[in-house]
Amino acid sequence: MRYLGIDFGLKRVGLALSDSQATVVTPLATVQRSTRQALFEELLAYIETYAIEAVVIGLPYDLEGTATLTTRQARNFGTSLARRIALPIYYVDEVLTSESAGEALREAGVPRHKRKDLLDQHAAVAILESFLASGPANTAGE
Repeated sequence: MRYLGIDFGLKRVGLALSDSQATVVTPLATVQRSTRQALFEELLAYIETYAIEAVVIGLPYDLEGTATLTTRQARNFGTSLARRIALPIYYVDEVLTSESAGEALREAGVPRHKRKDLLDQHAAVAILESFLASGPANTAGE
């Protein structure tokens, strides 16, 4: 089953892709948000191009596990996406994924000026890897 991992953001949305066996996750793209409609059109194109079978969206809770405004915005985004696709949508806690992705990019020697574009993709990788490690039964579903 091929999954699309999404690191939702108000300015940028990071995307990651699993292989068809759902064992390997790779960064896919960073979508710069202009309009809501343009964002969904771009996502639908990726979903079709890569024959995505399910979507995993990270939910940014605070360190105490409490929902924030951004958590609600990510859920609303998922609800809007669900109206446009007939695929399962899963949610996973994405606590500290951006921080760990940034650290991994620094350790890999990626120059600072290139990290911004890659950060959201690598956060999406961490979200999708977390989901695949725990399995759909242990995540909040549609």
